[in-house]
Amino acid sequence: MDKTVLIVEDESSIRKFVKINLERSGFKVFEAETGEEGLAIARKENIHIAILDIMLPGIDGFQVCKILRHEFPKMGIIMLTAKSQDIDKIMGLEYGTDDYMTKPFNPTELVLRVKSLARRIDSSKEMEKSNLLICKPFKIDTYSRKFYKNDEEIELTPTEYAIAKLFLEQPGRAFKRDEILNMVWGYDFIGDSKIVDVNIRRLRAKIEEDPSNPVYIETVWGIGYRWKEKN
Repeated sequence: MDKTVLIVEDESSIRKFVKINLERSGFKVFEAETGEEGLAIARKENIHIAILDIMLPGIDGFQVCKILRHEFPKMGIIMLTAKSQDIDKIMGLEYGTDDYMTKPFNPTELVLRVKSLARRIDSSKEMEKSNLLICKPFKIDTYSRKFYKNDEEIELTPTEYAIAKLFLEQPGRAFKRDEILNMVWGYDFIGDSKIVDVNIRRLRAKIEEDPSNPVYIETVWGIGYRWKEKN
Protein backbone atom coordinates (compact mmCIF):
# COMPACT_ATOMS: atom_id res chain seq x y z
CA MET A 1 0.00 0.00 0.00
CA ASP A 2 1.84 3.07 -1.25
CA LYS A 3 0.40 5.62 1.17
CA THR A 4 2.02 8.22 3.40
CA VAL A 5 0.72 9.11 6.85
CA LEU A 6 1.64 12.12 8.96
CA ILE A 7 1.30 11.76 12.75
CA VAL A 8 1.13 15.05 14.66
CA GLU A 9 1.27 14.12 18.35
CA ASP A 10 3.33 15.69 21.12
CA GLU A 11 3.50 12.52 23.25
CA SER A 12 6.45 10.61 21.81
CA SER A 13 5.34 7.24 23.24
CA ILE A 14 1.97 7.44 21.46
CA ARG A 15 3.59 8.72 18.28
CA LYS A 16 6.17 5.93 18.15
CA PHE A 17 3.58 3.25 18.95
CA VAL A 18 1.24 4.44 16.19
CA LYS A 19 4.14 4.69 13.74
CA ILE A 20 5.25 1.10 14.40
CA ASN A 21 1.75 -0.27 13.82
CA LEU A 22 1.23 1.72 10.63
CA GLU A 23 4.61 0.77 9.20
CA ARG A 24 3.83 -2.90 9.84
CA SER A 25 0.76 -2.40 7.65
CA GLY A 26 2.81 -0.95 4.79
CA PHE A 27 2.41 2.79 5.33
CA LYS A 28 5.25 5.29 5.07
CA VAL A 29 5.06 7.43 8.21
CA PHE A 30 6.22 10.96 9.02
CA GLU A 31 6.23 12.31 12.58
CA ALA A 32 5.75 15.77 14.08
CA GLU A 33 5.35 16.86 17.70
CA THR A 34 3.92 20.32 16.98
CA GLY A 35 1.32 21.68 14.61
CA GLU A 36 3.85 23.98 12.99
CA GLU A 37 6.22 21.08 12.32
CA GLY A 38 3.35 19.02 10.94
CA LEU A 39 2.34 21.75 8.50
CA ALA A 40 5.94 22.08 7.30
CA ILE A 41 6.11 18.34 6.58
CA ALA A 42 2.72 18.36 4.81
CA ARG A 43 3.88 21.16 2.53
CA LYS A 44 7.10 19.31 1.69
CA GLU A 45 5.96 15.69 1.40
CA ASN A 46 3.08 14.06 -0.46
CA ILE A 47 0.90 13.24 2.55
CA HIS A 48 -2.23 11.15 1.96
CA ILE A 49 -3.57 10.96 5.53
CA ALA A 50 -2.87 13.09 8.62
CA ILE A 51 -3.49 11.93 12.19
CA LEU A 52 -3.79 14.97 14.44
CA ASP A 53 -3.91 15.21 18.21
CA ILE A 54 -6.16 18.07 19.33
CA MET A 55 -4.02 19.22 22.25
CA LEU A 56 -0.69 20.34 20.81
CA PRO A 57 1.89 22.90 21.88
CA GLY A 58 1.60 26.03 19.75
CA ILE A 59 -1.33 25.88 17.32
CA ASP A 60 -3.78 23.13 18.23
CA GLY A 61 -5.05 20.25 16.13
CA PHE A 62 -8.20 22.10 15.12
CA GLN A 63 -6.20 24.89 13.51
CA VAL A 64 -3.84 22.42 11.85
CA CYS A 65 -6.84 20.58 10.46
CA LYS A 66 -8.39 23.79 9.18
CA ILE A 67 -5.17 24.81 7.40
CA LEU A 68 -4.58 21.34 5.92
CA ARG A 69 -8.14 21.15 4.67
CA HIS A 70 -7.75 24.52 2.97
CA GLU A 71 -4.39 23.74 1.39
CA PHE A 72 -4.92 20.02 0.71
CA PRO A 73 -8.68 19.42 0.28
CA LYS A 74 -8.27 15.78 -0.79
CA MET A 75 -6.10 14.79 2.20
CA GLY A 76 -7.69 12.40 4.69
CA ILE A 77 -7.71 13.65 8.29
CA ILE A 78 -8.25 11.72 11.53
CA MET A 79 -8.40 13.54 14.88
CA LEU A 80 -7.23 12.09 18.20
CA THR A 81 -9.32 13.34 21.10
CA ALA A 82 -10.04 12.91 24.80
CA LYS A 83 -13.35 11.39 25.86
CA SER A 84 -14.57 14.75 27.15
CA GLN A 85 -14.45 16.34 23.68
CA ASP A 86 -17.78 16.89 21.93
CA ILE A 87 -18.01 15.13 18.56
CA ASP A 88 -19.84 18.14 17.13
CA LYS A 89 -16.79 20.24 17.89
CA ILE A 90 -14.34 17.61 16.64
CA MET A 91 -16.20 17.14 13.36
CA GLY A 92 -17.23 20.79 13.10
CA LEU A 93 -18.03 22.50 9.82
CA GLU A 94 -15.02 24.74 10.06
CA TYR A 95 -12.52 21.89 10.39
CA GLY A 96 -13.43 19.15 7.91
CA THR A 97 -12.30 16.06 9.82
CA ASP A 98 -12.95 12.70 8.14
CA ASP A 99 -12.83 10.57 11.28
CA TYR A 100 -11.82 10.64 14.92
CA MET A 101 -10.47 8.32 17.63
CA THR A 102 -10.96 8.68 21.37
CA LYS A 103 -7.97 8.19 23.66
CA PRO A 104 -7.00 5.67 24.86
CA PHE A 105 -7.49 3.78 21.61
CA ASN A 106 -6.74 0.34 20.26
CA PRO A 107 -3.86 0.67 17.75
CA THR A 108 -5.36 -2.10 15.62
CA GLU A 109 -8.59 -0.13 15.29
CA LEU A 110 -6.66 3.01 14.33
CA VAL A 111 -4.84 1.09 11.59
CA LEU A 112 -8.23 -0.17 10.32
CA ARG A 113 -9.54 3.40 10.26
CA VAL A 114 -6.48 4.59 8.33
CA LYS A 115 -6.84 1.71 5.84
CA SER A 116 -10.54 2.52 5.41
CA LEU A 117 -9.78 6.17 4.73
CA ALA A 118 -7.01 5.17 2.31
CA ARG A 119 -9.48 2.97 0.41
CA ARG A 120 -11.91 5.87 0.27
CA ILE A 121 -9.23 8.06 -1.27
CA ASP A 122 -8.15 5.30 -3.69
CA SER A 123 -11.67 4.45 -4.82
CA SER A 124 -12.18 8.01 -6.00
CA LYS A 125 -9.26 7.62 -8.40
CA GLU A 126 -10.32 4.37 -10.05
CA MET A 127 -11.40 4.42 -13.68
CA GLU A 128 -15.04 3.45 -14.08
CA LYS A 129 -17.11 2.49 -17.13
CA SER A 130 -18.93 5.79 -16.90
CA ASN A 131 -16.97 8.68 -15.45
CA LEU A 132 -20.03 10.82 -14.74
CA LEU A 133 -22.86 10.62 -12.25
CA ILE A 134 -25.50 13.23 -13.04
CA CYS A 135 -28.44 14.30 -10.91
CA LYS A 136 -29.17 17.85 -11.98
CA PRO A 137 -27.99 20.38 -10.97
CA PHE A 138 -25.21 18.14 -9.63
CA LYS A 139 -22.55 16.11 -11.37
CA ILE A 140 -19.75 13.89 -10.13
CA ASP A 141 -16.74 13.02 -12.26
CA THR A 142 -15.76 9.73 -10.63
CA TYR A 143 -12.39 9.59 -12.38
CA SER A 144 -11.10 13.00 -11.32
CA ARG A 145 -13.10 12.85 -8.06
CA LYS A 146 -14.69 16.22 -8.67
CA PHE A 147 -18.14 17.34 -7.60
CA TYR A 148 -20.04 20.07 -9.43
CA LYS A 149 -23.18 22.10 -8.90
CA ASN A 150 -24.39 23.97 -11.98
CA ASP A 151 -20.96 23.18 -13.50
CA GLU A 152 -19.19 24.99 -10.64
CA GLU A 153 -16.79 22.75 -8.72
CA ILE A 154 -17.39 22.35 -4.98
CA GLU A 155 -14.47 21.08 -2.91
CA LEU A 156 -15.43 18.05 -0.80
CA THR A 157 -13.43 16.10 1.74
CA PRO A 158 -12.90 12.39 0.95
CA THR A 159 -15.74 11.48 3.32
CA GLU A 160 -18.13 14.10 1.97
CA TYR A 161 -17.34 12.95 -1.56
CA ALA A 162 -18.03 9.30 -0.66
CA ILE A 163 -21.40 10.21 0.86
CA ALA A 164 -22.38 12.37 -2.11
CA LYS A 165 -21.37 9.60 -4.54
CA LEU A 166 -23.43 7.08 -2.57
CA PHE A 167 -26.49 9.33 -2.77
CA LEU A 168 -26.13 10.18 -6.46
CA GLU A 169 -25.72 6.53 -7.36
CA GLN A 170 -29.09 5.74 -5.75
CA PRO A 171 -31.27 8.86 -5.62
CA GLY A 172 -34.54 8.36 -3.79
CA ARG A 173 -33.26 5.52 -1.63
CA ALA A 174 -33.48 5.97 2.14
CA PHE A 175 -30.21 4.99 3.79
CA LYS A 176 -30.03 4.05 7.46
CA ARG A 177 -27.19 5.65 9.40
CA ASP A 178 -25.61 2.23 9.93
CA GLU A 179 -25.74 1.58 6.19
CA ILE A 180 -23.95 4.85 5.49
CA LEU A 181 -21.33 3.99 8.13
CA ASN A 182 -20.67 0.57 6.63
CA MET A 183 -20.71 1.71 2.99
CA VAL A 184 -18.66 4.88 3.45
CA TRP A 185 -16.38 4.14 6.40
CA GLY A 186 -15.97 0.53 5.30
CA TYR A 187 -15.72 -1.07 8.74
CA ASP A 188 -17.93 -1.86 11.70
CA PHE A 189 -17.73 1.53 13.32
CA ILE A 190 -17.24 1.50 17.08
CA GLY A 191 -18.38 4.90 18.22
CA ASP A 192 -21.08 7.50 17.86
CA SER A 193 -23.22 7.32 14.70
CA LYS A 194 -23.49 11.09 15.05
CA ILE A 195 -20.39 11.15 12.83
CA VAL A 196 -22.82 10.56 9.93
CA ASP A 197 -25.07 13.44 11.00
CA VAL A 198 -22.16 15.86 11.27
CA ASN A 199 -20.87 14.95 7.82
CA ILE A 200 -24.36 15.34 6.38
CA ARG A 201 -24.65 18.81 7.95
CA ARG A 202 -21.28 19.72 6.50
CA LEU A 203 -22.29 18.47 3.05
CA ARG A 204 -25.57 20.38 3.23
CA ALA A 205 -23.70 23.55 4.12
CA LYS A 206 -21.75 23.21 0.86
CA ILE A 207 -24.53 22.26 -1.55
CA GLU A 208 -27.84 23.60 -0.21
CA GLU A 209 -29.05 27.16 -0.73
CA ASP A 210 -30.51 27.09 2.79
CA PRO A 211 -28.91 24.25 4.82
CA SER A 212 -31.55 24.61 7.56
CA ASN A 213 -34.22 23.83 4.96
CA PRO A 214 -32.52 21.25 2.74
CA VAL A 215 -33.88 20.55 -0.72
CA TYR A 216 -31.52 17.81 -1.88
CA ILE A 217 -30.52 15.77 1.17
CA GLU A 218 -33.70 14.86 3.02
CA THR A 219 -33.90 13.59 6.58
CA VAL A 220 -35.94 10.39 6.88
CA TRP A 221 -37.03 10.61 10.47
CA GLY A 222 -36.17 7.59 12.59
CA ILE A 223 -34.13 6.06 9.75
CA GLY A 224 -31.47 8.26 8.16
CA TYR A 225 -31.17 10.22 4.93
CA ARG A 226 -31.96 10.13 1.22
CA TRP A 227 -31.16 12.19 -1.85
CA LYS A 228 -34.40 13.63 -3.14
CA GLU A 229 -35.23 12.14 -6.52
CA LYS A 230 -36.33 14.82 -8.96
CA ASN A 231 -39.50 14.31 -10.98
